Amino acid sequence: MDHHNTLWIIFIFTSTALFIADLKLSAAKAHIISAKESLLLCSFWVSVASLYGLLVGYLINYEKMFEYFTAYVIEYSLSVDNMFVFLMIFSYFGIEKQYQPKILTWGILGAVFMRLIMIFAGVALVEKFKFIIYVFGLVLIYTAFKMYFHGDEKIEPEKNPLLKVLSRFIPFDMKAQTHDFFIRKNGKLYATVMFAALIVVESTDLVFAVDSIPAVLAISTDKLIVYTSNVFAVVGLRSLYFLLAYISDYFVYLKKGVSIVLLYVGIKMLISSYYHIPPVKSLIVVLSILTGSILLSLIIPRKKA
Repeated sequence: MDHHNTLWIIFIFTSTALFIADLKLSAAKAHIISAKESLLLCSFWVSVASLYGLLVGYLINYEKMFEYFTAYVIEYSLSVDNMFVFLMIFSYFGIEKQYQPKILTWGILGAVFMRLIMIFAGVALVEKFKFIIYVFGLVLIYTAFKMYFHGDEKIEPEKNPLLKVLSRFIPFDMKAQTHDFFIRKNGKLYATVMFAALIVVESTDLVFAVDSIPAVLAISTDKLIVYTSNVFAVVGLRSLYFLLAYISDYFVYLKKGVSIVLLYVGIKMLISSYYHIPPVKSLIVVLSILTGSILLSLIIPRKKA
């Protein structure tokens, strides 16, 4: 059997089994995830992703392994920005902490399927239209400057276009005190504030994917590498969200570091036809930038108002 096929089978079996287990745990009992629990969950998902990366190196080659780890680190670091946006969404809708894991779990499931379509479409575009690589490169450079200089974007959930469209077909009861996505009142089905928050989280992740997927395609166009690294990063977002909620004050310059990473991969895309940067060098550069931004955050603490 081809090693790529073997890795696909291992990936599908592992990710599905772990996600079902995670879904059952989150649905079994609504609870606030503590700092300790979120750290343990983060460590678990990173360990699973790392073991898979080592397996890629063992079954294929080390170059593919370095591509996988670079793509994974980039996607995971870009997820930091998503997490702060999700925090604002939950705050806007008034979602209690013990019910946030449920929304994130189902949101991640939707993200896995959306990214499957976008990644395979992106790879197909790059393979058929070589010039598209330069378009992606320019998009990443633009995003990098926007992220570095403009800071946080204003999130307005009430203006979400998908939520507006759905509200025309499904009645919403935004005042119902429940942890369910739908309720019945007088024999009529209503969507709840939980479902509204889920829709905004899903659509927001779709917007972020427009930036993150070209960034990963700058590292590799191998469907296995791109999709598995992306999914392993995405499925770890739930635990990352709660961990960042506790330690966000210590990573104030991380977003600046992520923007510099985007600038690097954008330039890498633009010069890819003229100069090939080995995957191991890209991994070193990305890790160095992110480590530097974290160290800077620890050395220079957040200014108090």
